[in-house]
Amino acid sequence: MPQQSGPDVPAEPLKTENVTRIVLRPIASPLPLGFFALGMGSTLLSSLQLGWVPTGQSSVLLLLVLIFVVPLQFVGGTFAFLARDAGSGTALLLLGAAWAGTSVTSLRSPPDEPLVIQAVFLLALVPFVLALAGAAAQSKPLFAVLLSLTAVRFALTGLYEAGLGNAFQIAAGWTGLGIGAFALYGGLALLVEDGKQRTVLPLFRRGKARESIEGDLRAQLTEAQQEAGVRHQL
Repeated sequence: MPQQSGPDVPAEPLKTENVTRIVLRPIASPLPLGFFALGMGSTLLSSLQLGWVPTGQSSVLLLLVLIFVVPLQFVGGTFAFLARDAGSGTALLLLGAAWAGTSVTSLRSPPDEPLVIQAVFLLALVPFVLALAGAAAQSKPLFAVLLSLTAVRFALTGLYEAGLGNAFQIAAGWTGLGIGAFALYGGLALLVEDGKQRTVLPLFRRGKARESIEGDLRAQLTEAQQEAGVRHQL
């Protein structure tokens, strides 16, 4: 029997799913940029810690970190948030801000003189970076290893700044070179993956990260209504 319609018949209430549209804008992956910037910055600082750069030129090197590395980290982190990757965005922006802060304070202090305040800052930063590494390990183990190495480097540098000996600075420098090599591989693997639209060099993705490459669009959008910017509260 057909339904009645007219001024005396109440209209059927609209359902949320019938009036809501979620618009997604494709963007290039910001992770290769973030990886390469992290690797460059780590290598530059390692060259200073290992004594490969004369002490008198340390201010120039720190300016290079501020001008080249930090802005690229901020761009990578911002676009990671726009790509709905809160973990990568938080990590890249946190590291960019940390390097900006330590570079500025180092510029304003005598070269080769440990700073207790930097020791406090770097050692306090370590558990937060490890927390990000733990979260990344669930889906992006490669990124988790990179963050873990960065946390180790912060800890070693912090112990040097606390006045516990030059051996910690040398260890931090060699760890930084390892970070640079690791970041180079990771950035290259991500670039090749983005160009081929499939994993070529091993990235060891798991869970949602693997589904984002191998799954279809419908599978990736089923939980979009729970994401920040869509749901009513964060």
